[in-house]
Amino acid sequence: MPFEVEDYLELIRLLQERPEWRAELRRLLLTEELLGLPGLVRELVEAQRRTEERVGGVEERVGRIEEYIAALADAQRRTEERVGRVEERVGRIEEYIAALADAQRRTEERVGRVEEQIAALVEAQRRTEERVGRVEEQIAALAEAQRRTEERVGRVEERVSQLEERVGRIEGYIAALAEAQHRTEERVSRIEENVAALAEAQRQTQENVTALAEAQRQTQEQVQKLASTVSLLAEQVRSLVEAQKHTDDTVGSLKGRMLELTYQNKAAAYFGPLLRRPRVVDLGALLETLEAHLSPEEFRDVLQLDLLVSGKPRLPSEAPEVFLAVEISSVIDERDIERALRRSALLRRAGFRVIPVVAGERATLGAEDEARTHHVVMLQDGRTFLWTEALHTWGAL
Repeated sequence: MPFEVEDYLELIRLLQERPEWRAELRRLLLTEELLGLPGLVRELVEAQRRTEERVGGVEERVGRIEEYIAALADAQRRTEERVGRVEERVGRIEEYIAALADAQRRTEERVGRVEEQIAALVEAQRRTEERVGRVEEQIAALAEAQRRTEERVGRVEERVSQLEERVGRIEGYIAALAEAQHRTEERVSRIEENVAALAEAQRQTQENVTALAEAQRQTQEQVQKLASTVSLLAEQVRSLVEAQKHTDDTVGSLKGRMLELTYQNKAAAYFGPLLRRPRVVDLGALLETLEAHLSPEEFRDVLQLDLLVSGKPRLPSEAPEVFLAVEISSVIDERDIERALRRSALLRRAGFRVIPVVAGERATLGAEDEARTHHVVMLQDGRTFLWTEALHTWGAL
């Protein structure tokens, strides 16, 4: 059994009334990849949002690490300043120890000279004793000399005792300095350990920053790849939308063409309630008359009229024959109203009594307003609107 035009129109009507049929037809016509594309796009958008959130978190962590590095650098600078001051103090201590060592050397030289003087005194005492044995008469002088010698030796011993006390104090001070030097060396060692630990921490921080930069670079590469994928998908979606739009336009054109054929083949059914013995007029029969009254552009425009129907209005019975200039569209809009008015005006200029008519399945609100304003007859789904107003307006009554 062949698929007729009526069957096609019935199929379109059923698809409009039953959305679930449209969904089933779409599932049969489109591939699984195309059906799943909206969900994939939503997943990509959600993945993009999560990626942007993770990138924002990484940037925040990088900011905190940069602040921490700045704080470490400031602490490093203060530590270097303290180490510099410690080194200055250590230099001054070394200079002071060197001065002490020089003083100690000079003290040892003086003690050596005292020991030499004592040895000389001992030698003099020995010679004195020998002289006492040889010269008794000189005993008194020797005794006096001995007394003076003993006094001098006492003074020397006193000076040696004082020198020993001073050397003892110097040794104690040097011991204190040595202890202080030991404590300073321990503190410097701890500072060096802290500086080494700080350098190690800074090295690890630098490694972490390097790793983070590498992770950031990889994330950016992934984001760029994702952006490329999204861009490709967007391009595919745009192509699909364009294809769908082209399909819709094609379907709309086919529906309009089918409506034209339907109105032409069933002119009696659609226009019989309005006209007696309605008939479809072939514009080819009017070519000479149209060319005589219209410019070439207007002539070509009027030939684009979808349908021309003639007949006498049923009411009133004495009404003269009229022509209906019909523009047919699946969805009637303002452009259809404008074309019907323009082409009917051209036909009236050529000497025909013409009423503008638009026909279709449904109409936009703008088209309905324009039709009422300009008294254009509307045929929708077997119903007729504004017929009487149009008869009065266009001189048929």
